[in-house]
Amino acid sequence: MDKHIILHLIPYIGIILIAIYAVKYFCQYFIASWGHIMGARMENNMRKDLFYHLQKMPFSYYDEKNTGQMMSILVSDLFDISELAHHGPENVFISGVKIIGSFIILTFINPKMTIILLAVTVIMVIFSVYQNNRMQKVFMDNRQKMGNINASVQDSLLGIRIVKSFANERIEREKFDKNNNAYRISREHSYKIMGRFIAGNAFFEGLLYVVILVTGAFFISKGTLRISDLAIYALYINIFINPIDILINFAEQFQKGFAGFKRFIKIVDTEPNIVDKKDAVTLKNVKGNIEYKNVYFSYNDQKQILDNVNLKIDAGKKVAFVGPSGGGKTTICSLLPRFYDVSSGSVMIDGIDVRDIALESLRNSIGIVQQDVYLFSGTLRDNIKYGKPEASEEDVIIAAKEANIHDYIMSLDNGYDTYVGERGVKLSGGQKQRISIARVFLENPPILILDEATSALDNESESFIQKSLEKLAKNRTTIIIAHRLSTIRNADEIIVIDDEGIKERGNHEELLEKGGTYSYYYNMQFEGLDIK
Repeated sequence: MDKHIILHLIPYIGIILIAIYAVKYFCQYFIASWGHIMGARMENNMRKDLFYHLQKMPFSYYDEKNTGQMMSILVSDLFDISELAHHGPENVFISGVKIIGSFIILTFINPKMTIILLAVTVIMVIFSVYQNNRMQKVFMDNRQKMGNINASVQDSLLGIRIVKSFANERIEREKFDKNNNAYRISREHSYKIMGRFIAGNAFFEGLLYVVILVTGAFFISKGTLRISDLAIYALYINIFINPIDILINFAEQFQKGFAGFKRFIKIVDTEPNIVDKKDAVTLKNVKGNIEYKNVYFSYNDQKQILDNVNLKIDAGKKVAFVGPSGGGKTTICSLLPRFYDVSSGSVMIDGIDVRDIALESLRNSIGIVQQDVYLFSGTLRDNIKYGKPEASEEDVIIAAKEANIHDYIMSLDNGYDTYVGERGVKLSGGQKQRISIARVFLENPPILILDEATSALDNESESFIQKSLEKLAKNRTTIIIAHRLSTIRNADEIIVIDDEGIKERGNHEELLEKGGTYSYYYNMQFEGLDIK
């Protein structure tokens, strides 16, 4: 070609190359920025879907699941899934184009050598698939072991006061070390398999070169291949192997993301067994008549907890359940707001089966004060308003006054803006209990459940809070679970429950006169023995 023509073409070639690199710049920018943004948004949406789904799951689901495992999925698993979703299509598409393109070019250069090359590649693929299947199992085990670490840390830190009070730091370290070492062993196992996978594929890559050189030399000796063609063929082998290297290095990321995705799918595919019916009704003008009709219940088809329970509670009445632990008192109460569903029979409010009522409407009609009060990390105002988020400041103050906690709150430097700490650790047991009572006052439900609400308090706090509870129970249908029988003397009806079901029922005086189980428990307590 004439040098003048070359000099004339050089500027155009330069412009074309600059344009190509400019396009490459925007493409790489798009992949590096918007690809990751897409992954972050995907992770965000998946985390939201997973959290929303977990919120739908019933108590029975959490009875069997570990919070640490779920936290592991919500955080680390979803990150790996998003990384896979971003880099996976990119790596597979680009590598696929390079492999197919170079394979076509190699076929044109020498079809026979390419067939041999293909045979070695197929063996390499079979080896990779086998190793990938092994990696899939071990990476799933990695996830499980990581979840166990999260569970161990969470359990230990939430119970740090108990740990220190018993000077059991050594035991907690041993428990942590056990899970941490199990995770290390699992990781080591996964890296051994990864090592065999990477080394094996490196061996096959080297074998590709050996096969090409040997067969190339054979074809040259036969005069069917030129040395220059062999050199070109060897160069194109690099183009063929480079995307294979990318896919090999991508294998670990794929297995992490795929293992995380399987755990994610396992949760979201678990359908909650307590949901609203399509024609679920909304409770209006609730009177508070409650009826348990031929109720049977067992946890996960195990031992029968409730056996043909029949019970009516009239609106506005105060009914107390007493008896030994494990008799089913808390279970009976848990069936009312549908924390669990009956195995058979029905639970009704104002003649409507609770399974026919919209869950939000049902639970908004029932206030619960429990022995173990849970306060969320935040301010006192936030915790009181949890019963009614849209409540005004005036309503919050009225509820706090009704619960006899307003004066204490105002004595604090920040008043209602005081931060209570995780699980309300900055408050005493009695103060936390009054905050929980204020929540229910604010919610103002027609039905109230008091689940051993004062059993963990000292006598002075119990007496103080008992007055708040009596005020709270006024003009509401109230179900009380109590071990301290002195707190239920004024109940309209007391029902004694044991492993065999309902043993006795009547008011305080009637049951004392019978001289049965209730009288026995009551006399024991007044002799100084507290029934637990």
